[in-house]
Order: sequence, then C-alpha cells, then structure tokens
Amino acid sequence: MLSTDFRSNIHLVAALLVLALLASGQPTTAQQTDPASTPSRPAANPLLPTLFVIGDSTANNNANGGLGWADPFIDYFDATKVNVVNRARGGRSSRTFVTEGLWDKVLAELKPGDFVFVQFGHNDGGPLDTGRGRGSLPGTGEETKEVTTAAGAKETVHTYGWYLRKFIAEAKAKGATPVVASLTVRNIWQKGKVERGSGKFGQWAMDVANGEKISFMDLTKIIADQYDRLGQENVKELFAGDHTHTSPKGAELNAASVVSGLKALPEIPLASYLSEKGKSVSAPVQDQGPSPGRPLPEPANPKLPTLFLIGDSTVRNGQGNGSNGQWGWGEPLAGYFDTSKINVANRALGGLSSRTYLTMGYWDRTLALVKPGDVVIMQFGHNDSAALNDNSRARGTIKGTGEEVEEIDNLITKKHEVVHSYGWYLRKFVADTLARGATPIVCSPVPRKVWKDGRVVTNVNDYAGWASAVAATARVGFVDLNEIIARKYNELGPEKVEPLFADERTHTSLVGAELNAASVVAGLKALKKNPVARYFSAKGKVVEKAKFRAQPKDK
Repeated sequence: MLSTDFRSNIHLVAALLVLALLASGQPTTAQQTDPASTPSRPAANPLLPTLFVIGDSTANNNANGGLGWADPFIDYFDATKVNVVNRARGGRSSRTFVTEGLWDKVLAELKPGDFVFVQFGHNDGGPLDTGRGRGSLPGTGEETKEVTTAAGAKETVHTYGWYLRKFIAEAKAKGATPVVASLTVRNIWQKGKVERGSGKFGQWAMDVANGEKISFMDLTKIIADQYDRLGQENVKELFAGDHTHTSPKGAELNAASVVSGLKALPEIPLASYLSEKGKSVSAPVQDQGPSPGRPLPEPANPKLPTLFLIGDSTVRNGQGNGSNGQWGWGEPLAGYFDTSKINVANRALGGLSSRTYLTMGYWDRTLALVKPGDVVIMQFGHNDSAALNDNSRARGTIKGTGEEVEEIDNLITKKHEVVHSYGWYLRKFVADTLARGATPIVCSPVPRKVWKDGRVVTNVNDYAGWASAVAATARVGFVDLNEIIARKYNELGPEKVEPLFADERTHTSLVGAELNAASVVAGLKALKKNPVARYFSAKGKVVEKAKFRAQPKDK
C-alpha cells in the first residue's frame, strides 16, 4: 500500500507535468459561444453513447483569454466510442438553464445509454428578480417564490436542489445516467489554503445526489487538493483575469480532475471510452474506503461546530448512497440536526475495524479536521472480531480492553505491526479527541438481526460491554445503541423487524437506518451532559430520550 505522502507527491508531479506540457505550446481548442456549433468538432455519431456536459462558464468560457474545462475534456475520450458534447453555457444557473430552454434541447437529444454531467452553483447565488435575475432559492427543499423578471414575465422560482432533481429525473426517464458534481474552485486563498466551495452548493449537490441515489463527484475537493499542493503562486497562471474563470492551463487541469473523479465512481462505466490521454489520468487521492468511491465529507462550514461520525458500515454503508438498498445510520442522522448551526460529517467506512480505521490513516485525516467545540461519535465492533492477520482484511483486534499486544508481520501491508485490544483503540480515539478540545462519545455496536428465544441477541458480554467500560474509565458519554435498539426490536417482533434490514442480519434498509439514527438521538438526550442539545432540528427535538441511564456512573 502506497503511503498518503507518496501518493500525494505522485499527483503533485502529475499536476506540474500538465503545466509543463501546456507551457510548451501544445495547442488547445477554443470553445465557441454556442458549444453545439463548434466547427472544429465533428457532429455527434447517433450510433454511439453521448456524454453531455451541462453547466455554466466554468465549463464553457472563451472570454478574456479564458477557457472552460469541458472543451479540453473532450480529448480525454475516444471519439470512435463515445460522443462528448459540451452544452454548458456561460452566465447560466441551474434555473436559467431550464427557463431559457437549454435543458429542453439537451433532453430532446438524450437516448438510452447516454450520460449527463451536471455542475451548477456559481451563478445560483445571484438575485432572483433584479439584474440578470438568475438566482435560485437556497437549499434543496420544495419552497418556491413568485417573481417578476426584468422582461416583465411572471415566474415561479424553485430551490437549487429542485432544479438538480429535475435534471436527474428527466435524464433517468430518457434512460440516461446522470452524474452531479460540486463546483470548480475559485482562486481565493486564506492562510495558505484555497477556498473550498462558494457557499453550501457542494453540500446541497451531494445531498441531492444521495437522495436520488446517483453518483456524486466532489470536484471541489479534487481540484482544491491539487491547488493546495501547487501553492498560491503556481495557481495564479491557472486563471484568466478573475478568480473564477480558468486559463487554458487551468481548464486542462480541471478537465483532468473530472476524469480523475470519474475513475473513482465504479458505478459509472466510462473507463472503456477513454482515449490514451484519459487512461493516463490517475484516480484522485482522497479519503475513501477499501474500495474506490465517494470521498469522505468534510465540514461544509468550517466556522460552525462539527459532529463527526467514525465507525464501520453500520454507520456509513458503501458510498453512503443506499447502494443495494443498504444504509448506515450516519446518513439519516444529519436530518435530526439543524445544519445551519452544526455540520454533520459522516466519516465512517465500511469494512473497517477500530484498528484499521487507525492504521489505514483515516483517523489521522479525520483528527486533522477536529477543532475545539466539535463532537466525535465513535461506533466500532462489528469487524473487530475478525482475524488479526490473514490475506483478506487483517483487521481484527485483541478481545477486551486491556494493554496486551500481539506483534505480527501483516500479510497485506507486508509491514511489522503491533496489534492492540479493542479497548485500546477506542481509548486512543477518545484521548486524541479530548486533546483537540473536542468531546468524544462512545457508542456500543448496533445489534444484528439474530433472535434467540424470541428476543434479539445483544453483546453486553463482549463489544457492547467493552465499549461501556472504556467510556466509564475515561468518564465520557456512552450511548448504548446495542441495548436501545434491541429493546425496540423486541417490542416490534421478528416480522416487523424483517424489513428494517437489507441483508441477512447486519446491514439496515433506509427504514432501519432511520430507526437506528433516532436511537442515537434518544441516547444522546439521555446523557447527563449532551454536547449537541442545542443543535437539534425540529425532527430531532421530538425524539424522546432513552428510558435508561446512558451516561456511565462516575467513579
């Protein structure tokens, strides 16, 4: 396994090579005002699948020496296998792309097997009914507002999320595959770091994609990571006259970033359509699970406190988008909090144990984001009972909470490793969190769908009990999810519990994940000191606290 630093250096070298090639005078094709009429591109072959790009000037711009990324993007694909058609239009928002009929034109050409890459947001924050009148309502809800446009026409304006859902639903209805991406990155820096997104559009785009169970690409993070590695001075030449629109060099880097992001979406079958140029692009360096996928979320608004979640697939299943009907409780949990007051960042990863969450570097990257006033909820145990050393996962921990160790030569990493107890890893997460000025909360594992004598089997004598012991010793909050959820299952009975699971006994359906998320909230409310009490949404406020003492007794 390559180290994070080594992989980061590879990407830095790659980015510098792109800049060097561009500086050598390699020609690029300028995009015309109407991308459909670009004379240098052949007409789309109706017998081939087509990848349509819809968006704003960051994808389609040729003013003031600038270039949008969707023009050089075309050259990353084999034109004998797929059409790539740039229908993005400068100055448009998700709203005006609809109201001006631009989306209808794309929709008229869509056919089964096509793809639609959707990226809006840079212009959606504008005014609704003055000036260019192109703004959409903030958020992803169903709110509307009646306005009178500059031309005197009456219009019902919807939310940003509503327009994205329209693109998604109508593309699906045509048999096409939509992909939603977050914004490109502006050349705005603070304390040596580039701005990561304008407003909350990236979060809203991800929320819509998750809700519609389609692929989401965090293009903001992919590009911003490269900008941070290049540094502010080197990034200047990637922009043309302002902080938003890229130069040809910047457009090339962004186009390669989109291709890189597509390679991290295994459900999008575009790899076979890439040209030799496209095949040479690496997948992004990102926080993701053992399988490639959706990058782990970072706080949407760094100025707010953040509730971090760490754990396994029962907290975040797969890519966090309900693949195979399986959901972890960390996704619906966000709905129980007012995200205008607190971020909820679900950084759990399927397949990991308390040990591998640490040894694979995920805890270090999460901890780097934690600041005073944040809260970290941890739930491990489902995978900790696995083998300490094998050719499959090598993820097990020593049973219990003691200080015993076992030294191994890890068969997967090929490195010598000292393996600790389950309790030792939990104690490290707790201590590290406290050292950052944040509040740790330990959860016992959720119960599996295993019945004995008409009752769900709990694990109070192993992982649930060990988690409780760690919390008690450290004098931190403990939420006994194993017991809270088991009580609910016992009340419902086997027949009603069955649809709460999406597999034989471990992974919940969305309904089951909702029940578990509400159980987390109930357990938090039962704590003596609930650090998130003032951040609940209306949905969270109506949940009753668990009917037993969830806070360990002081010793």
